[in-house]
Amino acid sequence: MSSKKHQIDMTQGSILKSVIWFAIPLMLTNVLQLLYNAIDVMVVGRFAGMHALAAVGATSSLYYFVVAIFNGFSLGPTVVISQRFGQGDSEGIHRASHTSLAMGFVMGLLAMLAGVITSRPILELMDTPAGVIDGATLYIRIIFMGLPGQLIYNYGAAVMRGVGDTKRPFYILMATGVVNLILNLLFVIVFKMGVAGVALATIIATYLSAATVVYFLIKSNGDFKIYIKKLRMYKEEVLLFVKIGIPIGVQALLSNGVNMVTQSSVNTFGDVVVAGNAAATNIDTMLWMALNSFSSAAITCVGQNYGAKKHDRIKKSIYIPVVCVVILAIALSSICMLFARNILGLYISDSAEAIEFGFIRMSVILPLYFLSGIGQVLDGALRGFGYSNISFYNTLLWGNIPMFLWITFVFPLNRTYPMLLAGYLIIWITVILAHTGSLLLLWKKTMKKMHN
Repeated sequence: MSSKKHQIDMTQGSILKSVIWFAIPLMLTNVLQLLYNAIDVMVVGRFAGMHALAAVGATSSLYYFVVAIFNGFSLGPTVVISQRFGQGDSEGIHRASHTSLAMGFVMGLLAMLAGVITSRPILELMDTPAGVIDGATLYIRIIFMGLPGQLIYNYGAAVMRGVGDTKRPFYILMATGVVNLILNLLFVIVFKMGVAGVALATIIATYLSAATVVYFLIKSNGDFKIYIKKLRMYKEEVLLFVKIGIPIGVQALLSNGVNMVTQSSVNTFGDVVVAGNAAATNIDTMLWMALNSFSSAAITCVGQNYGAKKHDRIKKSIYIPVVCVVILAIALSSICMLFARNILGLYISDSAEAIEFGFIRMSVILPLYFLSGIGQVLDGALRGFGYSNISFYNTLLWGNIPMFLWITFVFPLNRTYPMLLAGYLIIWITVILAHTGSLLLLWKKTMKKMHN
């Protein structure tokens, strides 16, 4: 397999350098992708008022709930392609790449239909305030119309990540992010379209991203080059993607289901808290996406070295991303807390009270956010080995269920906003312990399997 300039071979050279070169473009890509929604929140918050901000913010957990289910499958191609890259399996990469893009299109259509049909009833079940539910429904239904484009982009980017290419997905989102911002301002300020305007701007930019990533894949000269006429879902690859992707997708479904329950609890505090929570959630979610880039780096690094049967490099593929993510989390969290009210002011212009509720969320969540990063990297290591099922059970038993129990039984004992948020801190610790224990218990079995 010939070396290509956009690929990162993590089976050779410095692992730290490879992880950083892989993670930084992906980090910026993740943040830019999330900025689509953040820009929506900022623009409506600044130019359409607090109620419009609350309408957009009230949809965030529902949106991520639907997207996360289908995006979970996109990690299947990354794992499979990274392992085949390490093995030097050119034909296997070809089949996996074409299957990935075809699945992205099909999954996107399914996600769009599910989202458009169920959005209003679900928002009602989540106790979305009456004053914002109409705007929230309009916004989220338009956003769901862009899901085919988003998943085509995500599945195409997953192919690139499998061979270590994180730069071009970043370049794509950087360009389309500018388009999104310009259209947001145009539709909201000039055409006075409110929440519909920011939603329309987002899906236009999303389809542009999808078209561009497909173009790059068609023009590539690596083993993952896409031929439109050869697009199909190969049975073996579909089964592998499903084996890896179903636990990840269900894990994402349950995690976002818990987030929806949490959002429902937030909604009961009223419009002001919903608005403040929406702004702060955008901030800590951007941090989550930044840290998650090191989880993806662990998936690819572990997968490539596992495929290449390089025992000593596998250990470094785990602890180096852990160290990196802790340093990054502490640095970013400190900066955000230092300028917390100023950052929240970018989202909220007409309610000092909403800003204070946003500050409360940041004060509870951010100081220990490095724990979330450690859990993500350990989760990525398990997935890199192909243990998506173990990752799923750990997150279910030590993350989702404890959080649900916290909201159901503990939170009502002291029904305050900080008490609701404290549940996150507890589950970060329990998930870290579960993932660490699994890696230690499975290590000998994994190394034996690798050399068979």
